[in-house]
Amino acid sequence: MSRVATPAQDPWWREWPLALAVLALLGKGWIATAFNQPGWLIFLLAVLCGVILTAAIAIVRHAEELAHQLGEPAGTLLLTLAITGLEVAMVSFVMSTGAEKPTLARDTMFAVVMLVLNGFLGLALLVGGLRHHEQHYNLQGANAFLVMILPLTVLGLVLPNFTRSTPGPTLSVFQMIFLSVMSVGIYAVFLFVQNRRHRGFFMAPDEVAGATAPDIIRHSSRSTLFHGVMLGLYGLPLVMLAKQMAAPLDAMGLKLGTPPALNGFIMALLVLTPESIAAIRAAWADQLQRSVNILLGSVLASFGLTIPLVITVSLISGRALVLGLDATGVVLLVLTLLTSMLTFSLPRTNVLLGSVHLLLFGAYFMLLFEH
Repeated sequence: MSRVATPAQDPWWREWPLALAVLALLGKGWIATAFNQPGWLIFLLAVLCGVILTAAIAIVRHAEELAHQLGEPAGTLLLTLAITGLEVAMVSFVMSTGAEKPTLARDTMFAVVMLVLNGFLGLALLVGGLRHHEQHYNLQGANAFLVMILPLTVLGLVLPNFTRSTPGPTLSVFQMIFLSVMSVGIYAVFLFVQNRRHRGFFMAPDEVAGATAPDIIRHSSRSTLFHGVMLGLYGLPLVMLAKQMAAPLDAMGLKLGTPPALNGFIMALLVLTPESIAAIRAAWADQLQRSVNILLGSVLASFGLTIPLVITVSLISGRALVLGLDATGVVLLVLTLLTSMLTFSLPRTNVLLGSVHLLLFGAYFMLLFEH
């Protein structure tokens, strides 16, 4: 259904998450005192995660208002880039701060795939199917996402296990540069197709046909400039908070013996939850195409932008970068990609497909702790 916006007055106090984020930046000394107290450390880390998540939700709110101004698919693209930019910045800061974390980028990107393609996508398909039985989407758009996601995930997370120029699941300098260029190239081609050449692929079939009825919704009365400025104001303290998270994450691993992959899962969960909530709400409102654009777009943007940046950080800082997954991770990745391809080979979705993706996410979460 097409939507007709009615302006809503935004009270100034609605931006309280910004003040909370700035206040949290002043608590750096408190974090340092908790390193030898596991209970206090977990509490402070939970507070930091809560502040970051709250501010990320505010970023999504402002990005959605800008998205309304731009329309589809450019609007969803802006929302995706806003969250992916936050993810890239957080991973880069945490990766380059404190003790070496050679697997953090790999674990975060793998967590993005598992969270989005299994957890959040499964939940979106499940709630949409429970309410609407079957839902339609644009098959060409979903396949365009997957044909880009497949080579990026395999080249970034599987190929390093089989190269011989360096020992272990790593790449040589030349291979890393090539992978960066290829990632940017694939994503640039996709953006051209999405916003210029085949915009209709990423719109719902009834929107392409122009057979939609208006649906009244409320949007902010604030200007485009206001929402753009607020995006920047929220982004800066969040990046600084991400830098503060590096030391507590290191300490948690040492004191509590948590698996290193848990750090990547936490990073992915923090940045993906707000926009994924928007995707689940869209599926509930029978706007599955928007859910597909948000969820598959976040995976593609994550790989297209994260791989080049973490490789750049590794080359500049001289820190090791491990990209290749272990055997268990490769099995889960291949199974997820195959299941996603089968899911989006059908013209309609239902609760069965959502349930299968959620079960795969359960397997990933179990293996995170019982490898």
